[in-house]
Amino acid sequence: MTYQTVIGLEVHAQLLTRSKMFCSCSTDYAGAHPNTHVCPICLGMPGPLPVINEKAIEYTIMTALALNCNIPEYTEFDRKNYFYPDLMKGYQISQHGTPIGRNGWLTINSNGEIRKIGIADVHLEEDVAKLWHRKDCSLIDVNRSGVPLMEIVSEPDMESAVEARDYLVQLRSILRYLGVSTGNMEEGSFRCDANISVRLPGSKELTPKTEIKNMNSFKAVQQALEYESRRQVDLLEQGGSPIQETRGWIEQEGRTVSQRTKELAGDYRYFPEPDLPPLVLNRDWIERIRAGLPELPVARRDRLMAQYGLSLYDASLLTASRGMADYFENCMKLVDPAKAKAVSNWLLGDFSRLLNATNIEIERAKIVPRQLIGLLALADDGTVSGPAAKIVFEEMFATGRAADEGVAEKKLGQISGKDEIREAVRGVLAVNSDAVADYASGKQQALTFIIGQVMRATGGRANPGMVREIIVQELGGK
Repeated sequence: MTYQTVIGLEVHAQLLTRSKMFCSCSTDYAGAHPNTHVCPICLGMPGPLPVINEKAIEYTIMTALALNCNIPEYTEFDRKNYFYPDLMKGYQISQHGTPIGRNGWLTINSNGEIRKIGIADVHLEEDVAKLWHRKDCSLIDVNRSGVPLMEIVSEPDMESAVEARDYLVQLRSILRYLGVSTGNMEEGSFRCDANISVRLPGSKELTPKTEIKNMNSFKAVQQALEYESRRQVDLLEQGGSPIQETRGWIEQEGRTVSQRTKELAGDYRYFPEPDLPPLVLNRDWIERIRAGLPELPVARRDRLMAQYGLSLYDASLLTASRGMADYFENCMKLVDPAKAKAVSNWLLGDFSRLLNATNIEIERAKIVPRQLIGLLALADDGTVSGPAAKIVFEEMFATGRAADEGVAEKKLGQISGKDEIREAVRGVLAVNSDAVADYASGKQQALTFIIGQVMRATGGRANPGMVREIIVQELGGK
C-alpha cells in the first residue's frame, strides 16, 4: 500500500543576546573554560530570583511577526518539570499556554511547488546545560544553561523529508536576515526535533507520533526522516504498529534507535512561573518592531527578479543569505543593471566556490564589491580573457588586492596582437596533426580542441575570438 508521510518540526534557536535569559551572565561562552559563565541563577541555586531579558522578548516578537503570527497582548512564563542532569533547577522556565506568537505561516519552494507551512506557535525558554559523556561518567558544563532559546513549532503540514529540509533552510534564512540567531546547526545554535507519522491517503487516522532527535545538519534531518518513514511503513506492512516514542538518529549507521517513550504535556506538570510577572505586550512597541523589520528573503527574491530580470533560481540563491544579497546589491550600485546576470554568475560561481572551500562567510571576504566590478570591467574591455580573469580572481580572493594589480603582477593581460597569436596557433597545429586531419574531414569538435590547446599555450591570455579566426584561416578558411 502507498502511505502518506506527515511531518511537523520543532526548531530551537539560540538568540544573539549579550546576556542570558534570566541573569546577566554572558552568552559568549564559545571556547571558554567549562562552568565559568555562571552565577547562582543559572546554576539553579535556591534564593536568587530570575529577571526577564527584554532583548530576548524583542527578538522573539520580531521572529513571530516575520512568520506572520498573531501577537497576544498578554504572555507569561511557566515551569516545565522534568528531571535530567542537564537541567540545573529540576525544571525549565518555558512558555506553555501563552506563547508570544500563534497561528503563523511561511512559504517554501519545494521541487518547484510553492507550499504554505503553518506555524503553531513561537515561544521562549531557557537552554539547558551541556553533558559530555565519557565511558565511565558524564561531565556537565553549565555555560550554556540559561541562554535564551526560542522554539518555533510548525503545524504537521510537511509531506516529505525534502519539504522538511526546505522548510528548515527557509526558516534559518529568515532568522539570519533578522539578525536574531546565527542559525548554525553544527554549533548547536539551531536545533531541530522532528515529529513524523504515516497514514493511508485520504485517511485522517495517523500512526502514533515518533519524535526524532540528534540531527545536526539539514542532510541529517532529511536522511533521518526518510529512514523513519520507511521504518514505520515496513512495520505496518508486517502487521505491527509504531508506538509514541522518542528516537535518536545515529548518523554513522544511517538509522534511528529508540531512546524513551514520549512524554505527554501532562507529564511535565506545567504551572505558571511564580518568580516572574506576566508580561503585557504594548501594541505601540510591537508596531515599532514591525516597522523595523528588514526586507525578508522571499520579498527580496521577488524584487531582484523584477528589478534585474534574474531567474527564480539565481534570485533564490542570491537571497538565501543576507550577506550575499547585500554584496550583490552593492555591486549593482556600481554598474549598469544589464550587468546583473554577469555579477550573479561570479557570485554564485567562483566566489561561492572559494567561500565554501575556505569556510568563510561573504561578509569576511577580502574582495569588496568595487574590486569585483573592476575585474568585470577588465574582462569586458578585453584586458583579460575569461580564463585569466579566474586566475586573477583567485589572487584577489586570497590577498584583497585590486584586479589591475593582479593582472600586472602575473602578466595576464590579454594577447590581442595577431602576429603573436598566429605564431602560437602555428606552433599548436604543428604538434597536433591528428586534430588538423579531423578538422579537415569535417569534425567540428576538433576546432574546439585546437582552440583549447592555443589557450593553454598562451596561459589563457589570448583573445579567444581572434584565436578561432586565425585557426580557421590557417586551416584553409573552412
